[in-house]
Order: sequence, then structure tokens, then C-alpha cells
Amino acid sequence: MPRAFPSRSRAAVRWAALLVIAASSISAMDVLVAHQINALNGTMVRISCSFTSCYRLDHTKFAMNWTYQENSNDTEEMFMTFKNKIVPLRTERFGERVKFAGNLDKNDLSITISDVQITDEGIYNCYVRNPPDRIQGHGIIQLYVVTELPPPRDSTIAVAIGASVGGMLALVILSMVVVKCVRRHKKQELISDEQKMEEEGKTDGEGGTEEGTKQL
Repeated sequence: MPRAFPSRSRAAVRWAALLVIAASSISAMDVLVAHQINALNGTMVRISCSFTSCYRLDHTKFAMNWTYQENSNDTEEMFMTFKNKIVPLRTERFGERVKFAGNLDKNDLSITISDVQITDEGIYNCYVRNPPDRIQGHGIIQLYVVTELPPPRDSTIAVAIGASVGGMLALVILSMVVVKCVRRHKKQELISDEQKMEEEGKTDGEGGTEEGTKQL
């Protein structure tokens, strides 16, 4: 049987649940994605991927890769990378149908696939590294290609509730990232101060030894 889109109410609840998971597992480098996306055959789909980091993006060190695999046991096929700029890699599967649709200044690495085909169904991996963050971020998205739309349903209230909850959780995630970044920078400042004190102590010790030698 052909797959159909989930109702808007289910989609809203699922999005809120994803934000809850993201909030509970926030770390120095986190990649935020929708773990499951449904696309209508023959249309264009946007596959979102964004990341959080305590550091501003440096184009000379930043790294990003998008890969595709039919299932979790298959080899990953890279179709987009970053080498001082976004570089789409022409593949037999996608041709020129994949475009970068994000904004690096906003940590948005999203892509679009035009004229979606049944063969596009599979797992999409979004990898990101933003030094000096040592952790490599990894987002996994399962794309399903469907052949028909569901019957119309009135789910305005459910969507509104989902959007409200999602907005509040997004603010919580942002607050947690800010707090973590502030703590990390303070820790780095303390380490720098301790190193300076050690160096000054060594200098004073050497100076005292020289004065004592002169007096003798």
C-alpha cells in the first residue's frame, strides 16, 4: 500500500517531542533535525539540519558533509560537502536536483531535493564540525516518499498547541546553549589566569635567585 502523510496534529506533536529530546540532550555541539520526513513523489522537499555551537563559524576550519544511504547497512554516498564554500557533488542518483538551502551565518545546513523520486527514499546524514569544538555533530534523517496526500482534516487547534510548545522549548534550548557557552568561556579564562600566575611565579623565583647571588 502507498504511504500517506501523517495528519497535521501528529506532525505537530512529533515536532514538539523532537524538541523535548533535543533539550534534554543539549551539549557543546548539537545537530537539530527532524528524524523522519515524508515527501510527495514528484515535488520538492526541504531536509532541515541546523547546529548549535559556542564558537563563531570559521570558514577556514569549518567542515560539513551530506551523505545518503538506502539503509543503515549500506555504504554512505557523499553528495554535498564544504571546502571553503558549499560544493554539491554530482551523483548518478541525484544529478543536479540537490541544492543548498541553508544559511551558514545562522548555522543552517538545510538542503532541498527537487522532483523527488521513489529512489530518493532512504537515510540522509548531516555531519558538521566547527573548531575549536572537538565534537563532530551528526544528524540522521529518514526520508519516506509517498504517492498520495491524506484527506483534509481540521487540526488547527492541535497545530497551534504544537507550535506554542515548540516555541517555548526552542527558547529553553537556546537558554541552555547560552549558559553552557558562558561556562565554557569562564573555564578557559580561569585556565589562562592560572597559567599566567605560574609563569609569573617562575619569573619571580628566577629574579630572587639572581639577587641573592649578587649579594654573595
